[in-house]
Amino acid sequence: MNSLLPYLPILIILSSLLPGLIIFSLKEEQIKLRTWLNLLGVTIKLVFVWLMWRAVKAGQEVAFSVPFLPGADLVLQGDALSLLFVILSSVLWLATTIYAIGYLEGSPLRSRFFGYFSLCVSATVGLALAGNLVTFLLFYELLTLATFPLVVHRGTAQSLAAAKRYLAYTLGGGVLLMFGVALLHLLAQSPDFTPGGYLLPFVSGHTALLQLAFALLIAGLGVKAALLPLHGWLPQAMVAPAPVSALLHAVAVVKAGAFGIIRVVYDVFGVQSIQQLNVATPLLLLAAVTILYGSWRALAQQDIKKRLAYSTISQVSYVTLGVAMLGPLAAVGALVHLVHQGVMKITLFFCAGNYAETLGIHDIRELNGVGKRMPLTSLAFTVGAMGMIGIPPTAGFISKWYLGLGAAEVGQGWLIGVFVLSGLLNAAYFLPVVYRIWFTPQRLPWPHPQKLSEKLETHWMLLSPPLFTMVLVLVMGLFASTELSPLSWSELIVEREFTYD
Repeated sequence: MNSLLPYLPILIILSSLLPGLIIFSLKEEQIKLRTWLNLLGVTIKLVFVWLMWRAVKAGQEVAFSVPFLPGADLVLQGDALSLLFVILSSVLWLATTIYAIGYLEGSPLRSRFFGYFSLCVSATVGLALAGNLVTFLLFYELLTLATFPLVVHRGTAQSLAAAKRYLAYTLGGGVLLMFGVALLHLLAQSPDFTPGGYLLPFVSGHTALLQLAFALLIAGLGVKAALLPLHGWLPQAMVAPAPVSALLHAVAVVKAGAFGIIRVVYDVFGVQSIQQLNVATPLLLLAAVTILYGSWRALAQQDIKKRLAYSTISQVSYVTLGVAMLGPLAAVGALVHLVHQGVMKITLFFCAGNYAETLGIHDIRELNGVGKRMPLTSLAFTVGAMGMIGIPPTAGFISKWYLGLGAAEVGQGWLIGVFVLSGLLNAAYFLPVVYRIWFTPQRLPWPHPQKLSEKLETHWMLLSPPLFTMVLVLVMGLFASTELSPLSWSELIVEREFTYD
């Protein structure tokens, strides 16, 4: 086992990369082989992730390194923080793979779709396992290139326009990130991510340079994290198929931006450097404004996926807000919300896809009485919505509770008002939808009803993923105090990885 440890990070990446490359070469009619390759890749990845989890939990070092640039090796490492994101991506990749197989049944270009789908996940776990900024930048850009064909998959004029917008934003963000990484590389080379950061010795002599580098890094990462005003690509990208929307919001792109901000704040700059540079407050304000803006814009959306997209803009900024508070309880809240929001939001997108594929529903006004026709999908949607609002015993309550405690701990009581107001807005744009689903009689015929199953309300491959993630939303809330919960792991990360004074 010990001889395998250094290679686990690269094996985790290859477990999805190699099947994806093979899938590209398959003919469209090779359905069974493509399906088995997808599921085999997911299974092998989960086995390797489990092995890494055991090693990291035991305090063992898991690192893989090869020469890359002068002063910057290509480093992949497994630590408690990277593992949090890797587990999230790998488990949700399993659910999304099953969902995508059912969703795209009978569609053209499935080999191309699942090939890029696998590349996307490979890039995501690569940046999660990145051990320094240069390695992170490499996988961050690969993620952009891998997701672009998924956004444009349908090939319509609308999807082409959305994909171009997505590419312009994300490549622009990548350029800003690259300049920020280059500035820090000139100053300090590119050492491995270090708990507490590695830039404190440079603060007194290079304050302006470090402030500029921080701004460039946050702007570059803020594009994918959908921070205001860099969020414009996200609602437009909702023209993509439901599995892609789930991937963008819960598994890969948006989470990559938020995860990168966590790395920059805690493992590059560190709390002391951030405090001395006086850059936490602008980030805090930006995150707070984004939270309220996203919630407010969600209220006006009648398209289901666009309402969920603006909800994501708001909810992911909770992670940035928790990080910018620079306190341990807030850090726990931010980390656990990275996981909880992903699971809750992917549940909602799965349900939105089910409504669209089974009944042709895309507009909230078409949901009247759909709970009677699709009760299990509607139950999953309801649980996901309650989690987003923060109602106990869902996972969303746990993370928002810790963020509120974190705000009180660092003396930022006004942020509790932000959380309360955002929660009220969340209720305002989710509860009427839930009421419409369960308590409003059907007034119109379903737009395009299809019978996808003889026994179930829809195809089993569309139904099982949201039910699985719905259970996770409840389990992560009800059993938050157990040793294996995301909350306990987040507390372990704060204990091991972050330095506070």
